[in-house]
Amino acid sequence: MKKTLTTLMILVLTAGVVFSAPRPKILPQLVTPEMLKNTPALVPDSCVTTGLTVVANKLYVYMSVMNIGDTSSVQSSTWSFNSKPSGSNASITTIPSLGWVKFKTDVKGEYIVKASITTSTGTKDTTIQITSSDFVGVGNFQGVAATFPNCMSCHATWTNFQTIFNKWQNSGHANIFRTEIDSGGAAYYSSACMKCHTIGYDHNLFADNHGFDDVARTVGWNWSSYSPPKKGNWDTLKNKFPALSQFATIGCENCHGAGSEHASSGDVSRIEIPYKPNVCGSCHEEYWRHTVFTQWRNSLHSNPVMEGRVVAAGQRNTLSDCNRCHDGKNFIDYVSYNRVDSVHLNKGDQVPIGCQTCHDPHGSTTSEFSLRTQAAGSDTLANGVSYHSAGNGRLCMSCHSARRDNKTYITARGTFSNTWGPHENPQGDVLWGSNLATFNGVPYISGSHKNNPGACVSCHMATTTDTGTVTHDKVGGHSWNLHYDATNYDHVAGCQGCHPGVTKFDDFMAPQDFDGNGLIESWQKEVKGCISKLGHALPHTGFDTVNWIPIARDSNNVNLRKAYWNYLMITKDGSFGIHNPFLTVTVLLTSINYAVGITQNGTEIPKVFELSQNYPNPFNPSTKIDFSLPRAENVVIKVYDMTGKEINSLVNQKMQPGKYSTEWHGTDAYGKSVSTGVYFYRLIAGANVITKKMVLIK
Repeated sequence: MKKTLTTLMILVLTAGVVFSAPRPKILPQLVTPEMLKNTPALVPDSCVTTGLTVVANKLYVYMSVMNIGDTSSVQSSTWSFNSKPSGSNASITTIPSLGWVKFKTDVKGEYIVKASITTSTGTKDTTIQITSSDFVGVGNFQGVAATFPNCMSCHATWTNFQTIFNKWQNSGHANIFRTEIDSGGAAYYSSACMKCHTIGYDHNLFADNHGFDDVARTVGWNWSSYSPPKKGNWDTLKNKFPALSQFATIGCENCHGAGSEHASSGDVSRIEIPYKPNVCGSCHEEYWRHTVFTQWRNSLHSNPVMEGRVVAAGQRNTLSDCNRCHDGKNFIDYVSYNRVDSVHLNKGDQVPIGCQTCHDPHGSTTSEFSLRTQAAGSDTLANGVSYHSAGNGRLCMSCHSARRDNKTYITARGTFSNTWGPHENPQGDVLWGSNLATFNGVPYISGSHKNNPGACVSCHMATTTDTGTVTHDKVGGHSWNLHYDATNYDHVAGCQGCHPGVTKFDDFMAPQDFDGNGLIESWQKEVKGCISKLGHALPHTGFDTVNWIPIARDSNNVNLRKAYWNYLMITKDGSFGIHNPFLTVTVLLTSINYAVGITQNGTEIPKVFELSQNYPNPFNPSTKIDFSLPRAENVVIKVYDMTGKEINSLVNQKMQPGKYSTEWHGTDAYGKSVSTGVYFYRLIAGANVITKKMVLIK
């Protein structure tokens, strides 16, 4: 009986408790040429690696382990081999300063590596298969027939592989070596360049694994006999050394791993299809010429927000599918095939928004820079507006959009939470001047920035600053950054073609005092002021925190929701007006009006200042007041009693030209009803002062 009671007590105490447990994930690590120069822990015996699970024989493999089972951190880890190829003497050593381990493959075949981690929630182990192979070459490149085990000796019979091969053989990757040693090369071209321009050339560590340098040594080809680059070099190499020519390219194995074990067995686990950009970094990160990968590391794309949420089948491949944009592999599936096959549900599996996400590494004959192209008709914002004319910026806007149509979303009933509104980063909508909530049918006038060639890329990918500068590779290019916080540097190189002389964003001066603080400031400062005023016009807590709860409760106040939608659109855009300045301030000022109960009447610009007689008059419980502004002014409309005491302030803000209406509900500044009597209302707009009388009867 006592034992039963104890058991019941334990069950009661543990009811509802969710037990977490660690789950290790082994991550092969990339080593780039730049890392070898700047990371003492990786020298002297290290080599450039791609971070794949399929590696060239006699090279090092680098790995780390992370916990993806819960939020607890790894306290310790132990590593061992579950199995190795026969005859292998490989051993695992630690690199404490990096939190990595490494081992050098010495025999072709499979290495099953085991890692066991201990966290505060337990101990768990996992394994990974590393395949070590020799290189086999492409086959069928430049008209040289494939022979086994060349890749195309088998894959030429597969239609989809032949399609990929046909694209690739005309790409820059395929032809860089041929072009450089021939008429197109620079005088300084040397074997150092060939480490990245060929298949399997040793990079910092000698390894005889049938790479280009090994085959060249075997057949007797030596660059010194061909240097400097000159016309005819390629034809001579191809005709005299046809087997070598199939390694004289950036081919299949540069990206998919050395292929001998895959070729001999047909085992698909012994070759890899990489989607993470590590494989690109092994060549595209070497100061100072090849720093695209460094720039990407400095971008937010390299560390995307982990979503991993499974959405309903009906929402897959739509703007409601988070992984479509938050995972590089899923984005490729969507763009290329209009489907998302697998959802990566943990950080260990997530593919960052990297090189392959935007570029097809096999090349393209239909798009500049081999950029991936969207399916016809899919390049539209959530409200159906096409951004097809955005050029190369279309790829950016496919993710950088509000992902919701304001017209249907704002009026929809249902759950309203702190995630209500446009999706994060709606830069595409703001640039395009679309999907901002309008009031009373009055449209907004959009700017011309969207007409820049390439839209987003024309500014954000402006060439980075010079070598030697602290901002080199931290702004522009593939960093997409236009600001560097550490030095407060604005990268406005992409703006200077249209705005000569500007050196920072504060040089873009607004034409007037939009936020009504008495100063004409830069566009960004004026917009920030207007954002603050809209935040205060909306229900708010603290100084600049909008309180969404009252907006949720007032589900019938569509204008309030519209104003809140616009507040979120402009703040989440993050450019503070640079993307579309006049549209931005117009949206904010109009939203402020409607948030405080001011209505714009049409688009007509009046010729004179006017303050109309309120109607109805006498009134109870409320009355409407119309007023007209022929030019932008700071407008104040206040209500006074017969003694001249101020009762309420109906309007107090900078307003654009137009005809407007506001209401007085017979209350004081605290919302308390006032008594029957005669009241005065006065408009002050610049030097213009107009006063009229009204009567409240209860």
